[in-house]
Amino acid sequence: MEEESTQSTTNHNVSDPSFHAPQEDTHSGDASLEARIEALLFVSSGPVSIGPLANALQVPSRNVIQAMDRLGNSLKKRGIRLQAFGSQYQLTSAPEFSDDIERLLTFEETSTLSRAALEVLAIIAYQQPVTRPQVDSIRGVNSDSVLRTLLRHGLIEESGRSMSPGRPILYSITSEFLQYFGLTALEELPPLDPELLSELKNPEQTYEEGSPE
Repeated sequence: MEEESTQSTTNHNVSDPSFHAPQEDTHSGDASLEARIEALLFVSSGPVSIGPLANALQVPSRNVIQAMDRLGNSLKKRGIRLQAFGSQYQLTSAPEFSDDIERLLTFEETSTLSRAALEVLAIIAYQQPVTRPQVDSIRGVNSDSVLRTLLRHGLIEESGRSMSPGRPILYSITSEFLQYFGLTALEELPPLDPELLSELKNPEQTYEEGSPE
């Protein structure tokens, strides 16, 4: 009689839509953590240590260290590498592709701009003055080399320093930018879609004008 009662209870639980059988650990949480770490490293303006990553992700440091090892292994066959410098980490391009990257990011005055350069120029043109961390956050990738290229060709300029922590440099477009695109004023830039404009909205309004150090 007792066996029959047990069997009846088991059948009821399995057929109950609200019943969820225990799931085996398939490391899906670990994979999600790797993706989250990759996203943070992409938008970081420099190397990041385990502590700040663990705080941002709200997980123990040991989990971040383990996921970092798996992320590094998964990137070995891709164009991005996980670089470790002491206890700090950052994402870098694979050294074997340096020639390709140099050809992409270096352009002559008569050549067309790369997609990355156009993205950065658009962000600066519509949001100026803007800092590199803000540009990186919008694009989701590090924009340092692109900014250097645009500075070298005079399409953008350093227009001061932000009052935010670290006093990052602010960037604005130049008159050469207008000449390059055949514009006489910024007002001639095409209007942005309202949804896109809200995504690009700059929450930081306080900055110091003048020449940077």
